[in-house]
Amino acid sequence: QVQLVESGGGLVQAGGSLRLSCAAPGIIFSIYDMGWYRQAPGKQRELVAAITTVGSTNYADSVKRRFTISRDNAKNTMYLQTHSLKPEDTAVYYCNAQNRRLSRNYWGQGTQVTVSS
Repeated sequence: QVQLVESGGGLVQAGGSLRLSCAAPGIIFSIYDMGWYRQAPGKQRELVAAITTVGSTNYADSVKRRFTISRDNAKNTMYLQTHSLKPEDTAVYYCNAQNRRLSRNYWGQGTQVTVSS
């Protein structure tokens, strides 16, 4: 059973920062496209940021210039550095690993991020 494990969430004041981590010890990490998604209460899950196997990135418009996604293939870990957090960033943040050629798609259990105003 593949497990993705998120960490780094918490309660922070508006304007603050958090660094989320996603550890993926059970997969060949380097061949997976990785992404961070979030789901706020009453809303659909949405893509926050993604990074491909070769390091190409894309971001939701709402987080551009505030969030940075990165990966360390040697550590089987993905990161999301967040800055200038806003109350509307409050959500459960999920890690995703995807390899379309192998038809593999894995999710973590999520980590709560709460931004107080």
